[in-house]
Amino acid sequence: MSKKFALIGHRVPSHGKLNLNDLAGSCGRLDVLLRSLNSALFLSHGIRSDVEVILHLQGGEKPPRRIWIDGSKVRGIHSDDRSIAGHLSKILQSPLPPIGIKKEVQTGVFHGQGGLKETLEEWDNSEIDAFHLDLTGKKIDLIPKFKNNIGFVISDDKPFSDDEKNLLSRTKKISVGDQWIQGHSVISIIHYNMD
Repeated sequence: MSKKFALIGHRVPSHGKLNLNDLAGSCGRLDVLLRSLNSALFLSHGIRSDVEVILHLQGGEKPPRRIWIDGSKVRGIHSDDRSIAGHLSKILQSPLPPIGIKKEVQTGVFHGQGGLKETLEEWDNSEIDAFHLDLTGKKIDLIPKFKNNIGFVISDDKPFSDDEKNLLSRTKKISVGDQWIQGHSVISIIHYNMD
């Protein structure tokens, strides 16, 4: 069974060069997404081959961009924020493929147009059980064992927008506790419960 993590970067720019010295400020809290990416993908001495991370970069005035990182194929990425941001910066300076095209930019890393709507449609078509994290959801340890591949939608430091909440109404709400905690901690708890 594979796990997919759709990470929403509301203010992370979808185009242009990233300032690697200011991932929290001028990069729209890219640091939050990178911590979540690290928790989702990396083990102490390796990469989780059963995980795919989809970064949704929605900041700026140009169309949103999705970047997929496939743990079963990715090579040449290390688990430090600045290194990963350097890879992303190169991608953001390349032309954006049209919706429906998922272009490989390096081994196991792809990019294309679209946002959460397209991701959820793709998950529906692939029979992926979709969940989103919400404090009012059912506790993850009360959810029965999963039979299908599973996807989790996690926001950055901002709550889901009204449009996103509308899209997420077709997914199930889950919670990892009684407090709002940061996305990378949520992902660690999900891995703990599913490993």
